[in-house]
Amino acid sequence: MNDSTTPRHQLVLGQILHFLSDPGEHDAADSYQYFPDGALWIVDGHIADVGAWQDLQARIPAAVRGAAEVFDYTGKLVLPGLIDTHCHYPQSGIIASFGRQLLDWLNDYTFPAEAAFSDPAVGAATADYFVERMLAHGTTTASVFSTVHPESVDAFMASAKKHHLRMLTGKVMMDRHAPANLMDTVADAERDCLALIERWHGQGRLRYSITPRFAPTSSPAQLALAGELYHSLPDLHVQSHLAENPDEIAWVGELFPHCRDYLDVYSHYGLLGPRTIYGHCIHLAPVEIEEMASTGSAAAFCPTSNLFLGSGFFNHPAASDAGIRVGLATDVGGGTSFSLIRTLGEAYKVSQLHQRPLPPLRAWFLATLGGAQALYLEKFIGNFMPGKEADFVVLDPCATPELDFRLKGGEGLAERLFAMMILGDERCVKATHIMGKLAFQS
Repeated sequence: MNDSTTPRHQLVLGQILHFLSDPGEHDAADSYQYFPDGALWIVDGHIADVGAWQDLQARIPAAVRGAAEVFDYTGKLVLPGLIDTHCHYPQSGIIASFGRQLLDWLNDYTFPAEAAFSDPAVGAATADYFVERMLAHGTTTASVFSTVHPESVDAFMASAKKHHLRMLTGKVMMDRHAPANLMDTVADAERDCLALIERWHGQGRLRYSITPRFAPTSSPAQLALAGELYHSLPDLHVQSHLAENPDEIAWVGELFPHCRDYLDVYSHYGLLGPRTIYGHCIHLAPVEIEEMASTGSAAAFCPTSNLFLGSGFFNHPAASDAGIRVGLATDVGGGTSFSLIRTLGEAYKVSQLHQRPLPPLRAWFLATLGGAQALYLEKFIGNFMPGKEADFVVLDPCATPELDFRLKGGEGLAERLFAMMILGDERCVKATHIMGKLAFQS
């Protein structure tokens, strides 16, 4: 057993895949590394080396190899942990509520569910459930909405810290056009956010996100406060919603007649830039796409939610062509599961409607390094480059009879990845590791 001064060494054997950049639509050869008989060398929870096992054996001292904890996942696919760039943990209990359009769905299901989070016990129980399900689905990092109640942030952060996760969340800011029991004030939001930032931001692997729900539910004064908070520290994040539904967009136009469009509302209040991410981004005008790219603002692609609520089809090819950072997201509970693997399958279907189908390598990039880049966390996570935090997921491409039958011919990497994103789900997740340590095993 290691003492506090002895480095903790781990060796992970398996089919190692990680991305160095976006493979694009033609599987750029220099965008990824795949080692069919590969290994990770992890030291104190960080990647020390990655490569073919035969090569790593020559680079790792014999004494280290002999003392290391070994995880043998031979025949399984080892990828960086999956990254969910937009989800609502308080909505875990309303997944599979009968679908309506966005604004009706908020009033009928979301707001009543979130009202219960004034009770810290509800927050604690839901946060623990949500975190456990994330790990079971192979998700190791997420950009998460809490509720207007500061207690909901405390509950989620405490659960995430207990599991040593790299997670982001923030108190929802909402001072108008919502039920009275879910509204704060500008003064409340300032007081609560400052206290929560002090309490949680930078604690372990946790980050705080300034979280105005969306433009219609925050007054101009509250949006101005959100912009001031975002710029008050160099590494705070922002998350909100943008251009999800035509009725929502029309409402924004009525509420903010002085702004050019929906995105311009956030621009006007200083809420665009690095470490900002907006969910959905379906109905964007060309000028909005251009401004998101030029400011470094990111988009969260939520295909299951967009299909479920009939919101529309995010144009991932257009966003990528423009240079927008894009991550994948489940949305929960507007989405239909916790699974980013299932979400990849829906992303492919949406891309087909734009007549530019999402190739499998690019899809899995979106779920890993692409998500890290969208959240501006690629310094820490997203691939297996030396120094990165060793969060990873172990996948069985033949986890179900259907997958096993489909892949019995020993197909190549891209075909296996595609079959898994179309036929696969959480049953493919054999293990999830956080900072090298086993956090889930099926």
